Amino acid sequence: MTTRISVDSGATEVSAQRICAAQGDGALIVNADDWGRNHETTERIYECVLRGTVSSVSAMVFMEDSERAATVARERAIDAGMHLNLTTTFSAARSPSPLVQRQQELAKHLRRHRFSQVMFHPALIRSFEYVVSAQLDEFSRLYGASPERIDGHHHMHLCSNVLLGKLLPAGTIVRRNFSFQPGEKSLYNRLYRQIVDRKLARRHRMTDYFFSLAPLDPPERLRRIFSLARQSVVEVETHPVNADEYRFLMGDDILRWAEDCPIAHCFAVRLNGKASC
Repeated sequence: MTTRISVDSGATEVSAQRICAAQGDGALIVNADDWGRNHETTERIYECVLRGTVSSVSAMVFMEDSERAATVARERAIDAGMHLNLTTTFSAARSPSPLVQRQQELAKHLRRHRFSQVMFHPALIRSFEYVVSAQLDEFSRLYGASPERIDGHHHMHLCSNVLLGKLLPAGTIVRRNFSFQPGEKSLYNRLYRQIVDRKLARRHRMTDYFFSLAPLDPPERLRRIFSLARQSVVEVETHPVNADEYRFLMGDDILRWAEDCPIAHCFAVRLNGKASC
């Protein structure tokens, strides 16, 4: 579901100035994860949306604030994609017991050791299918449309059972692996990420780069990331429930750093070679 943020005219001057980065082919997307996880998380993200420093959100379903968060997103036309959750227990009171049990089964497998998401588990094929399908259906119920964009809680949308099982609808926008420069990760690590991204690109649309907002220091790191958005589509993941990220997003530095390439007002991806909302 790709929509645009519409806020009261008195929200902030910054909100009224939000435009997709039309200069060159680039776009700077600041996406907030965990929308709907709980009341505090949703409210922190919403404040940043009003401030003009968050472009879009990734919504969790079957969580304690999912219903209210979906209502807010639909009423305020906030660009919301689905945040696939395979690792954190569903907390909504109406979560079906069989679904909770299957998800806990997957969480136990995926958190067993650091390479669990790389390993394909044949015995869990049906559980993965069920838990992913249930979340896709619930998102459609809450938001009135199937998700056009999907990423994952703890990035588990990239686990082997999801990718090899082709559980994410073809044609959707899917979050790529983190972007690293030579020296930041081992050669093996970077090669594996490149292989996964190439596989994703066969069925899905992706941004050119993906980074986390944290760490905020040194400042040169974020300036370099933001500068990439002049000619490339860059997604920056953020969690405003974290105090440091919230202060940064509600402050002035991010707006000054984004002057040359404004923060997109939606999740902009390439269409016909151009960044587009």
